[in-house]
Amino acid sequence: MQTVKMVVTGPFNAGKTEFIRSVSEIDVVSTERKITTASERAIKESTTVAMDFGRITVDDDLVLYLFGTPGQRRFDFMWEILSEGMLGFIVMVDSTRPETFREARSILETFRAYAPTPYVVAANKQDKKDAWDPEDMRHVLRLDSKVKLLPCVATDRNSVKSVLLELLYSILAEMEQGER
Repeated sequence: MQTVKMVVTGPFNAGKTEFIRSVSEIDVVSTERKITTASERAIKESTTVAMDFGRITVDDDLVLYLFGTPGQRRFDFMWEILSEGMLGFIVMVDSTRPETFREARSILETFRAYAPTPYVVAANKQDKKDAWDPEDMRHVLRLDSKVKLLPCVATDRNSVKSVLLELLYSILAEMEQGER
């Protein structure tokens, strides 16, 4: 049995926990705590402080382990720990909050420095009326045209599956190149 470790990262409230909950076949192991600052509490009630963990069986031979990172910088010491052994990562970006795009870009660069693995960017909350178009996000995030920027709705199982499959295809393609 082949296992593939994927990390789901991104800014605070980008949808990382929901993304993992949408597809995990096990109850997600989550380290959420109540938010104590008023500005963040205005957005949501709790935040991930260490990690989220989920699992999805693709077939008899392949299992994906999904590790969600905390989105707040004060917990960024967990990022490097969670990146160890990852074969790929997803950067979740809230398409409705352009004020987080710069931070998403910074997180992307941080994870690329941890490991030169395949990655995709998920433009989450595409179901919201004020969501940015993914191509406009590509420009603002300064993403090369070769980087997969995928529309996503983290609460929609099929949307999440398509993002995971795109990353998995990239990982498998890189593994095949390594064998040549």
